[in-house]
Amino acid sequence: MSYELVVVGASLGGLIAVETILNGLPAGYPLPVAVVLHRSAQSGDPLRAAIQRHTPLRVVEPQDKQAIEAGRVYLAPADYHLLVEDHSFALSTEGAVRHSRPSIDVLFESAADNYRDRLIAVVLTGASDDGARGATYVKQHGGFVVVQDPATAECAVMPQAAIQSGCADRVLPLSGIAPFLLQLTATNVRPGDAA
Repeated sequence: MSYELVVVGASLGGLIAVETILNGLPAGYPLPVAVVLHRSAQSGDPLRAAIQRHTPLRVVEPQDKQAIEAGRVYLAPADYHLLVEDHSFALSTEGAVRHSRPSIDVLFESAADNYRDRLIAVVLTGASDDGARGATYVKQHGGFVVVQDPATAECAVMPQAAIQSGCADRVLPLSGIAPFLLQLTATNVRPGDAA
């Protein structure tokens, strides 16, 4: 079974972390990448444009019911939860989850419901525990969880919470995450599976 979607969550220090990962994914990267960055409603399009400068992949803020396409980066719009529903995105203005909207847990859990063992979740730097519950849910549904090594995070709270939950399949320095994603998608063999 091959992977079909990457979901990424970050908070404090997350812009640089996300840019670092996307900079390591080449044009033609075969999977869609959905990203939740905790940000204020005033951030708007400048954040999308800033990320676009660091990747050859097209970065978009998805519309409600927009189909998920390979090789694109989908950035959760400010002040909306980003959910996955049957190979498309949904936007929600329901209340904050773990003090955040968009919430990493909401994206991860909805993606796990739809993609199960075809999902890769990445937890990056951040100052809250948002993402730990969602990453655990991904793991319980057969997905693969990568967590940034807290020693390489601007703020270690978020990756430490994910590691302490026991859901991490790999803990990697920030510089090692993009190469590992390329390895996973190039071979389509799960780490630990027989060749």
